[in-house]
This record gives sequence, C-alpha cells and structure tokens, in this order.
Amino acid sequence: MPLPRGHPIRVAVRRTGLSAHAIRVWEKRYQAVVPVRSPTNRRLYSDADIMRLWWLRQAVRSGRRIGRIAGRTTEELARLVNAGGPVPPASQETAAEAAGEEDDRESAFYLGQALEAVIGLNPVLLEEQLLRTSVQMSQRRMLQEVVHPLMERIGDLWQQGTLRIADEHMATAVVRSFVGNFIAGCRVPAAAPHALATTPEGQMHEIGALLASAAAAAEGWNSTYLGSNLPAEEIAGAATRKGARVVLLSIVYPEDDPRLGSELVKLRRLLDRDAVLLVGGRAAHNYSRSLNRAEAVTLNSLGGLFDFLSLMHREAPART
Repeated sequence: MPLPRGHPIRVAVRRTGLSAHAIRVWEKRYQAVVPVRSPTNRRLYSDADIMRLWWLRQAVRSGRRIGRIAGRTTEELARLVNAGGPVPPASQETAAEAAGEEDDRESAFYLGQALEAVIGLNPVLLEEQLLRTSVQMSQRRMLQEVVHPLMERIGDLWQQGTLRIADEHMATAVVRSFVGNFIAGCRVPAAAPHALATTPEGQMHEIGALLASAAAAAEGWNSTYLGSNLPAEEIAGAATRKGARVVLLSIVYPEDDPRLGSELVKLRRLLDRDAVLLVGGRAAHNYSRSLNRAEAVTLNSLGGLFDFLSLMHREAPART
C-alpha cells in the first residue's frame, strides 16, 4: 500500500505565511482544507492545499471573514482577491515587515476590533479577530502591538468601571487559550535552550507571564509556562529539572506585597548561578530594591524582552 504524499505543516507555514495555529483552526472549524495523515498521524498538505491556504490568507487580509469564504473553491478565492486589486506575495510582505514599512494604524485597527469584541462580550468574535491578526502580522508584532496592549487596555477599563468583571474574565479566558495554542504551535529544536515563565507567590495575574512564555517560544526557545502564584522553591525546582537558562517572572498586582521581596531573593539563592532571572510587569519597578538584591534583569516592555531573548538565544549553548 503506497504511503500518503504531501508536505508537513512547517512547509505549509513557510509557503503560506500563516501560523501553524491558524492553519489547524481553519481546518477544524471551517474545513478549509482536509490534509491526509501519515502512518504516525501527522498532517500532510498537498500543493493544492497550500495554494488554497495562500489564497484564503490573501482574502482574509483584504478584510473578508474566514467563516464566509472557507467554503469557496480555490478558483473562486483567486477571482475574489484579484477583483480587489493585486496582492503582493508573502515573501514581499515579510520583507516589508522586516523593513519596518507597516503602518501603525494597522495595529490600532486590529486592537480596536478585538476591543469591540470584548465590549460586546463575544468570545467567538474575539478569537476570530485574534486569528485574523495572526494572519496579518508577524508573531512578534501580534503579541507586542495587539495582544499585550489589548490586555492592558482591558485592565484600565475594568479599573475605571467601564468594563464589568465578566468582560475581563471572558477576554482573559480567550487570550489564555489563544496564546497557549500559539506556544504549542511553535516548533523548536529539542536542543534549543529552555525558558521558564510564571509569577511569584502572591502574584495572581498570569497574562504577562503567559505572553513572556510566548515571546520565548517565538524566539526559538523551548518554553514552559507554569501558571501563576508559585513559591520560590517550586520555581527553582522546575528550573532545575528543565535546565532552564532563563526564568521569566511577571509582577503586576499587588504592587506592595511585603512578602514578595524575600521571595525574589530566595529564588535567586535557589536557582543555578548560570540561570538568568528576567522580570517585567507594571509593578516590577515597585520592587526594584529586592530585584537588585536578586540580581534580576528588569525589562520595561515586551519588545525589550523579545530583543533580550533573541540576543541570549544566539549566545546560549545548545543542550546535548
């Protein structure tokens, strides 16, 4: 019996410009393509599948909703896109992004669309908007310019009384699921250095740590997210078992926990001396004295974290 033929998902990702997560969701929810399966149950995409995904991406980029066009034939998709004007190939788009030619209004547009879904208490629409953003933007831009500002804006509106607790909880649940799937879809070599992300004991807000874990995965790290509110002993134990080169902590709220300083110093003592402690979050500066004692590197933005992780990845030795 002949073996099924086709390309693995990493090839589909490279040729279409879509993320692996977007491809899987479009398959499962909309049956956009139906890849064959290998004997080990891996997806295999034909050239026709990849071409169809490419045209679907162009159609979504032009403003159409995936749910309304997923059932169209590839030929219909091509006519639909061409009727709206020429669309540059994915390689040209990537080059334009790398050159910094994307307009900031694009980020504001997708951020506004996501926020409208939150205000409307519409989790399905919010997930769809995030998926559309992942199609339009690079991984770094999506996390840095849309997802992170979205959660900060939601927090501000909740504190102002504009959003209800239910709105904030819904948005957190959708973003948690979306970013978790994003991390799972980042394929990195087993020998890549390891990063661990969490929040220290008493810190319950987890999205910052989850985004830090996603940033590490996007930069080619083996990234493990541990959730929130962990004591120093548990963080250090997990770091030791994983051989973590970097431990990422998010500090958001409370801003004046008298116990947190000693936890940070204890964590530094328990970690391997070669492990780097990276700390960020809105309230991190409130603990600057303790962070200095813990020999932590404090980062003020998600963009700074991306840059630091990229540099460390180039310098970190591969595991054997």
